[in-house]
Amino acid sequence: MPEIEIRPAFSTDIPKLIALDHNYTTGFVWQMTIDKMDPQTRVSFREVQLPREVHVNYPRNPGELADTWTERDALLLAEGIDSIKGYISLRLGMAPVSAWVEDLVVDRDQRQEGIGTALILAAKEWCGKRDVGRLTLEMQPKNYPAIQFAQKLGFDFSGYNDQFYKHQEIAIFFTTYV
Repeated sequence: MPEIEIRPAFSTDIPKLIALDHNYTTGFVWQMTIDKMDPQTRVSFREVQLPREVHVNYPRNPGELADTWTERDALLLAEGIDSIKGYISLRLGMAPVSAWVEDLVVDRDQRQEGIGTALILAAKEWCGKRDVGRLTLEMQPKNYPAIQFAQKLGFDFSGYNDQFYKHQEIAIFFTTYV
């Protein structure tokens, strides 16, 4: 893992955070199936391999971070010797005694180097200092790299919202105890 420092973001950092590559590629998705059998509804997700790897745009406009960063309860960044490597934004109050990770971004050329894990550990520490017992990640079901990351860190699938993002996109949620 590259040497990094995790620290709160300042307003002067925002343009650098926006400039990070937020998008990703994937060769797998979690496909949702809904079976409505009166009086029950069964929802399931299954891993499906795509015929080819696809480029996926981040579900939020990174440029809007400049307008919304002060609304977050925490915005922590990972900074290396020469540049910002990634960031995590947290919000309280989405569920009782929980923190919600709205954004977890590691610049594309820095991924798979432990920076995301360091940001999650910093978020857990931040939660612990505030007596927040749970941490929830949100992601698109087509963000298979994030799904694998969440599972690797011990997060459990905890639900979905079928119209969460703009354009009525699905979000899936993974939660862990802090």
